[in-house]
Amino acid sequence: MTIYEKLLKKETKLSVIGLGYVGLPIALEFARKIKVVGFDIKPDRVEMMKNHVDPSGELPSESFHDTDILITAHPEDLKSCTFHIVAVPTPVDKHNLPDLSPLLAATRTVAKVLKKGDYVVYESTVYPGATEEDCVPILENLSGLKFIDDFKVGFSPERINPGDKEHSLTTVIKIVSGCDKESLEEIAKIYELIVKPGVHRAPTIKVAEAAKIIENAQRDVNIAFMNELSIIFGRMGINIYDVIEAAGTKWNFLKFYPGLVGGHCIGVDPYYLTYKAEEYRYHARVINAGRYVNDSMGFYVAKQCVKQLIKAGKNVLGAKALVMGATFKENVSDIRNSRVADLISELKQYGISVDVTDPYANSEELMHEYGFGLAEIPEKTVADHSGNQKYDVVIVAVNHKPYLNLTETYFKSVSSPNGILVDVKGIYRNKISEMHYWSL
Repeated sequence: MTIYEKLLKKETKLSVIGLGYVGLPIALEFARKIKVVGFDIKPDRVEMMKNHVDPSGELPSESFHDTDILITAHPEDLKSCTFHIVAVPTPVDKHNLPDLSPLLAATRTVAKVLKKGDYVVYESTVYPGATEEDCVPILENLSGLKFIDDFKVGFSPERINPGDKEHSLTTVIKIVSGCDKESLEEIAKIYELIVKPGVHRAPTIKVAEAAKIIENAQRDVNIAFMNELSIIFGRMGINIYDVIEAAGTKWNFLKFYPGLVGGHCIGVDPYYLTYKAEEYRYHARVINAGRYVNDSMGFYVAKQCVKQLIKAGKNVLGAKALVMGATFKENVSDIRNSRVADLISELKQYGISVDVTDPYANSEELMHEYGFGLAEIPEKTVADHSGNQKYDVVIVAVNHKPYLNLTETYFKSVSSPNGILVDVKGIYRNKISEMHYWSL
């Protein structure tokens, strides 16, 4: 009897290691069909999930209903599982080099409970070769088992987009791969239990790894192109959004938009590819150039804020700024690798006093990660359109839903005379007539 058949009959269990924004949805979806053990190393997160609360704030409590799942922080609970899915973060360090420590730690956890006949499938984004070159040796060494002969490995990259309710785990085609034909089919059948559009069978694990990493590298390069165009056109007095709208009338024009590119995917994954490229003695010029442009945009926006202050006749030193939005993208609570932090840091370097507000971010997390929290007065001001705090420049850095319908009247109410509105995402374009206005 195959693992697939045993899982369907609930004679064995599937495990998910890492219950973050990727792992938890996977665990819960499988738990509607088969027995699942969800493992996370943080006991406080485990307790939240046991109480039907998603620590990432992505899933409602109803998502936990009608699921056959054990959520645990005890590695020994994984011993009853024969199909393991690893879904832990793969960040970069302060030098933008791949940090595989969470992945390798999770691999060691699995290796200690690995049995003959077990499967291990990785979902974490990595450079091509990481699964077989970095993870498999650990599985072999700690388990005493032999790769392929005793256990099988596959790679099925995550495609979850935080905050996106339309393109979810169950509605997007899943790439799957295995170490041989047998494992490929077994892994494919298991994922087909939860993925409605079906799966794409990649010929090798390396192909699946490469496919995932270029998805984000491609977006990164395209956004960098738009960011560079916004700088060029800005010097010409041309609005980039007007240009995109005009160019977008051609059927094959790709509508990417400028902005601050952060997060744990687009702002990170290209570094994994360029790192691996160096091993093959190739310096990835286009990808690295795109990363340079996007990583510089926070500083560029801050510089433009200073220019606008000077044009408005305001003193830069001691000026007050309100930054609206601190997460890495709209309508999520995730602050990891947020480039808004670069903007805030640069503004402070100019001697500008900065308050930050965000309807989704956690103030304590921001303080721990970046050294600033959320201001109390701006939060109240945004809520009731009143308050006595006056800002020389208001910067809408993230296009959160609560910000979309704010009016010029509101911005004037929180601004000092001759106030400035900096609209990073261009959401108030053609709606501001009295204030000094600038956007990418």
